[in-house]
Amino acid sequence: MVQINMSSKEITLKVVYYGPALSGKTSNLQMLHEMMDESTRSHMLTLDTKDDRTLYFDFLPVEFDTVGGFSVKMKLFTVPGQVMHKSTRKVVLAGADAIAFIADSQRSAASANAYSWRDMEANLKAHGIDFDSLPKVVQFNKRDMPDVKDLAEIKKQWGDTPTFPAIANRGEGVVETFRELMRVLYRGLEARHDFSAKFALSEDEFLKGVMKNFKGASA
Repeated sequence: MVQINMSSKEITLKVVYYGPALSGKTSNLQMLHEMMDESTRSHMLTLDTKDDRTLYFDFLPVEFDTVGGFSVKMKLFTVPGQVMHKSTRKVVLAGADAIAFIADSQRSAASANAYSWRDMEANLKAHGIDFDSLPKVVQFNKRDMPDVKDLAEIKKQWGDTPTFPAIANRGEGVVETFRELMRVLYRGLEARHDFSAKFALSEDEFLKGVMKNFKGASA
């Protein structure tokens, strides 16, 4: 969970992009990295297998300073979706502050999405993380593929959970998903740690601080 170092005035947050294999988790982080302002763009670490599928994780750091003098460091990870890497997914989820679940919009992927969601829930609970209260959004990627679920059907199924359509490899829906993820993340931090009072950091300031790292993006 959130790491707060009062002596160095650093706040470190961990966000994980989760979902089935090839749903577009890595594409989301790659597009976010491309959208980052060159002056603040940090290194993105990617570890791949021989068939170009993510083996361990992709890691994208985002950082900004607050008016209260704190440095907020955001660490974005993806996890490997393949069934064989279940233990790795569990390790990467440790200490997660928020989750973006990247689903495949194709009806044929429904069972893989459901398996991955249950797997995520089990892994979070194994780490002692309250699944229901953990901030999360859902992205339905690959909207350009044939036989995708209707957006109205998706909204009805997911209720109050924020959902976003996307074509991640084109950058469509990537920033929108990320911005809402940051919004629900802040609200979770506010509820648990009273962020606005302790760190003089409002929701608007938090969103502006994060989003200023990205070209053409606003809070």
